[in-house]
Amino acid sequence: MPEQHGHIRSYVLRQGRVSNAQQRALDTLKPRFGIAYEAKPLDLDHAFGRSATKILEIGFGMGETTATIAAAHPENDYLALEVHNPGVGSLLKQIGEQELTNIRIIQHDAVEVLRDMIPDATLDGVHIFFPDPWHKARHNKRRLIQSPFIAQLVQKLKPGGYIHAATDWQDYAEQILAVFSAEPQLQNTAQDYAPRPEYRPLTKFEQRGLRLGHGVWDLVFRRQESL
Repeated sequence: MPEQHGHIRSYVLRQGRVSNAQQRALDTLKPRFGIAYEAKPLDLDHAFGRSATKILEIGFGMGETTATIAAAHPENDYLALEVHNPGVGSLLKQIGEQELTNIRIIQHDAVEVLRDMIPDATLDGVHIFFPDPWHKARHNKRRLIQSPFIAQLVQKLKPGGYIHAATDWQDYAEQILAVFSAEPQLQNTAQDYAPRPEYRPLTKFEQRGLRLGHGVWDLVFRRQESL
């Protein structure tokens, strides 16, 4: 894949089918809850219309987990990133159905959003749930969680802010643990892998996998308090 953007893309844009309901949500709700990518810093408080805890969600898929978390924690604001139209439409549909006001969506490459739009030391937390594992060895370089990306991400966290990643691929979990552990500004909140925090709901896919004996690994690290 060409690297004209200066980095290897961690996703491939697929032309997934957008349902009629998702398209309606895109047409009617994206103007309100979507934020256009611009190569300039984003004022997060202004974007949400209030000062509150700010959590970044990277790659929300079809949005069920994001909507569930946001509904359960109205005191927090969630900036959700996803590139695929069906997923964006799906989350917008859930925002409308559940009358959620604490989610904003940027439909753009997370690496570029982080680099160009998120000011340093503004995030209270980051969620990266079940990123594409790119499980073939020759594709591992496409994985999102690599040292340069995490070094950049840590700068966006407030001191004491957290990064929570979850994956159902053991070798990716081991890579994430190694990358997070090697970042000098991060500290593990557990001995190695963390218990699933209460706020992260089990997905249907995850429940099925657990019944079949598949593993799921959560990793929760915090940025050190002293800068």
